[in-house]
Amino acid sequence: MNPRSPARPPWRLTPEEAQALPVLWRGDVLVVGGGSAGCAAATAAARSGARTLLVEATGFLGGTGAAVLDTFYGFYAPGRSDRVAGGIGWELCERLFAREQAFERPNTYGAGTGVTYEPEALKLVWDELTEEAGVATLLHAGVSRVVMDGDRIIEVVAETKTGSVRLAATVIVDASGDAEVAWRAGAALERPDGQQRVQPLTATFRLGNVDLATTPTPEMHRLMREAAGSGDFALPRTEGSAHRTVLPRVVHTNMTRVSDVNPLDPWELSAAEREGRRQVHEYVRFLKSRVPGYAESYLIGVSSRIGVRESRRLIGRYVLTRDDVLSARRFPDEIAQCGAPIEDHAAGSSTIWQYVGGDGEPTGMTYGVPFRSLLPQDVSGLLVAGRCLSATHDAHASIRSMAQCMAMGQAAGTAAALATSSGRSPADVDVADLRRALEDGGALLDQPSSVCADGRVSP
Repeated sequence: MNPRSPARPPWRLTPEEAQALPVLWRGDVLVVGGGSAGCAAATAAARSGARTLLVEATGFLGGTGAAVLDTFYGFYAPGRSDRVAGGIGWELCERLFAREQAFERPNTYGAGTGVTYEPEALKLVWDELTEEAGVATLLHAGVSRVVMDGDRIIEVVAETKTGSVRLAATVIVDASGDAEVAWRAGAALERPDGQQRVQPLTATFRLGNVDLATTPTPEMHRLMREAAGSGDFALPRTEGSAHRTVLPRVVHTNMTRVSDVNPLDPWELSAAEREGRRQVHEYVRFLKSRVPGYAESYLIGVSSRIGVRESRRLIGRYVLTRDDVLSARRFPDEIAQCGAPIEDHAAGSSTIWQYVGGDGEPTGMTYGVPFRSLLPQDVSGLLVAGRCLSATHDAHASIRSMAQCMAMGQAAGTAAALATSSGRSPADVDVADLRRALEDGGALLDQPSSVCADGRVSP
């Protein structure tokens, strides 16, 4: 076959085609994406003895956690007081607590206790954790192509200030959020198109000089509905949160909703950024004019990019489903647990909430996250972690919580290091060894002792 045949896209190179590009780095584990999942994956791999590189397209680590949000959810399950996630993610929280840069608070909708942090402190602590582990970090580097040897991915091509460079590793972890590496490598994926809906996008913002205690959340929501119904304000979402932060009289606000967007289409994503900013200023106008405690407030800043909840999702060796979540299913190969509800920001003005193991009320129950959901069916040498894992739309609306993204990252990084040290592919890593290593690293695994062949807990 002609190597330039249209059957193979230009972002997928053969080893021969890649030879003209210089090698910038060669090692054991390459992690693409410096968000919650990627930072945890790189830290875990390096702590396990692997030569590890973390590649991030922006100038800082933390991803959506630093650019858009300020609260981690998923460490606690609704209706339960003990933590269900730990490991590197909880180490991160403890460092933030020690610096008085984070605190715990209840969630507005009963999604479990959250950890609210200062995003600027988060960036610094991720720098420290990765550096202490021995991770090499390459910022301002976006992955544009992959190099394949048959069905195995062996290198990625990154665009840097010096041009295109090759980064080579035995195992690659895709923690890009959008499954950038898996897509380029030809892995089976679910992706936005004319038939598949994805969750809306949100631009967040911060306001200063707010007396948050003046207006309880239910009253704010009532005022939103009233304002939207009056026709005086264009408010696509009539709920959402405005919560206190580490900084005095500063609130972080998650209210906007940009719907019916394919976040992988460059034109649609560009338009969504502009619409998100427009909505921010409309919500600020509403808050200042209609909500007690906000009259003298001012806009500090808008998220540096719009928040994307869902885009490409892997179709892996196991696809986590809505039934798995709602029935609190456990798995023999689980590498994390989750109690977060299905939180679907439908295109309307409200949000759909469904709790694990229950109907309308929190139960405190959790389900397991199988290792197979991090493994592509058809590409070797690759793991995914974070919100591009293998899950249906509904299950994804639960498992995308950042504590679970960090837990998945820790599992993927640990598995990648085990694979490189044993000479195995990631899919052939001994799950018992992996689970022991995760527990040694502080992960909280709560698998029942008796599990049926289909993964359900036996009576």
